[in-house]
Amino acid sequence: MIDQVLTFLNTHLDSYLRLKLDPSNSNHFIQVANIAWNDSDTSGSNGANSPANAFITLVNIEEDRISKSPENYVRQGSETTYKNPKIYLNLYVLFAVNLSSYTESLKRLSFIIQFFQYQNVFTPLSSPDLPAGVEKLILDLNTLSFQDMNNLWGILGSKYLPSVMYKMRMISISEEFAQGSAPLLHEIIINDKTLQTL
Repeated sequence: MIDQVLTFLNTHLDSYLRLKLDPSNSNHFIQVANIAWNDSDTSGSNGANSPANAFITLVNIEEDRISKSPENYVRQGSETTYKNPKIYLNLYVLFAVNLSSYTESLKRLSFIIQFFQYQNVFTPLSSPDLPAGVEKLILDLNTLSFQDMNNLWGILGSKYLPSVMYKMRMISISEEFAQGSAPLLHEIIINDKTLQTL
């Protein structure tokens, strides 16, 4: 699910960047990749002169406990199906740019921010290609303090690059297998006395 959502974002953002930067260029302008693997080798496809040297990197996953249902069952007709509730996740996604021209890096980063200012909510109605099972995606700009930024880039093992982080909400993950099912209770008998239930 996580890979499908990031690929979905990459596709939409890549199309937007192509439209803004060079519609005739068929190369990718951004890609899903681990920024920690970025290097300064300009001869390969991951080098600083590569057109696709803007990266989408997942840097943290957080459970959204507020959205989580406390119930571990679902009523379906006359039966109760027992299954663990869905896990709702917040994904922290880093968008970083490493072009040989610093000003071009800032330009591309500006377009990335502009894209999410234009559209930060994705639903099946507005985006029919949204991965199956995703009801809604909401992206909010997440501003890091200097200390947090220093810690993040230290963990990534890379020098700082022009970048911005977004918090992606409403990712749900669920295993569809049920743990069991049982018919609904209609009456309870205690010491030969019947108590009616729903």
